[in-house]
Amino acid sequence: MIITLLRRNISKWQLGAYGVACLTGLSILLVSLCFYADLRSAQSTENASSDYIVLSKPVSVLSVIGGGTSTANSFSGAEIEDLKRQPWAKRVGEFTSADFNISASVEFAGRGLSTALFFESLPDEFIDIDLTDFRFEPSQGEIPVLVPRDYLALYNYGFAASRGMPQLSEEIIRQVPIQIAVYGNGHYDIFPARIAGLSSRLNTIAVPESFMSWANERYGKATSERKPSRLIVELSSPGDPAIAEWLEENDIESSDDQLISDRTIYLAGLAATVVGAIGAVIAALAVMILLLSLFLLVQKNSDKIRDLTLLGYTRRQVGKFYYRLVIIINSTVTIGAIAVALIVSRIWQDALSSFGATGNSYVLVIASAIIIMAIVTAISVMACSKMIKRASR
Repeated sequence: MIITLLRRNISKWQLGAYGVACLTGLSILLVSLCFYADLRSAQSTENASSDYIVLSKPVSVLSVIGGGTSTANSFSGAEIEDLKRQPWAKRVGEFTSADFNISASVEFAGRGLSTALFFESLPDEFIDIDLTDFRFEPSQGEIPVLVPRDYLALYNYGFAASRGMPQLSEEIIRQVPIQIAVYGNGHYDIFPARIAGLSSRLNTIAVPESFMSWANERYGKATSERKPSRLIVELSSPGDPAIAEWLEENDIESSDDQLISDRTIYLAGLAATVVGAIGAVIAALAVMILLLSLFLLVQKNSDKIRDLTLLGYTRRQVGKFYYRLVIIINSTVTIGAIAVALIVSRIWQDALSSFGATGNSYVLVIASAIIIMAIVTAISVMACSKMIKRASR
């Protein structure tokens, strides 16, 4: 009987307008969220170094004339502190160069190879391999070495192919025994070494900081403390235009391709954010339509609500009709918006999958839709309860 009495004054046009508006706004919001999540997934999968940049100063005439001993292309303490204060710089690490001579030799496939080498080190938090395999103890003497993944590709498809030598996989190259000769400051030692891993982030031959500190003290030149010539920066907002502006103002170099790629991701993410904000505004206006519709509906039925409470019905019993109406409409909108977002996402997922996008954004979409509409439903039910309480007095 309660349902029959209360549903007579329902305005299907008002509720329909809410449903369409909320469905539109929520769908736009979910599509934007899905696109941004897939975009970030493709970025992080395609390039593990997307949140990092390596900075250096351009080689100056002074440093060339000085035979590379000039500090003109090194970073001062003030410059490093200024970099750390930038809002887009999450963490800053310094490269430490070897201040001694290094040569490496390896016996492989019946052939011997030897070459002069260079080492750099940087803080452990910037190393992108398992650090348990990247430790040095002077008592053990073995040096773990981290090399860029591109170096292996150059060897396999360049050097090995032209010299008739076997190509190497990542697993095999870790097993190749290497002898490292380190000399300087009146000392000469040979250490066994192994390749501890391949880096997608660093374009250098890296060794643990513990080895570099120990070796520089033993084999290095007894000169004043050297300033870092390269810095690695973890970015809080990759692609932020402020990064390129700061680099240009301070005459500092970075990878142009990486900055362009990051800026593209940044702009695409910014566009998704703007579109998502528009969707959120539309959804918020739709909620206002729902609350207004409920207010008008309760006002029209105020006499019936008051009579029902006088007959012994509780406010909760009277309100169940309105609560059920809100839940049904919002559930329908939620399911519809999720379906729209998942269907639309197919437009770009095939393209982004070629760049390594995982395509798992549907979990985020479903969870976000449920949470958003649960909040909207809770607000609507609370508002409706207050309206019924007021009307039953």
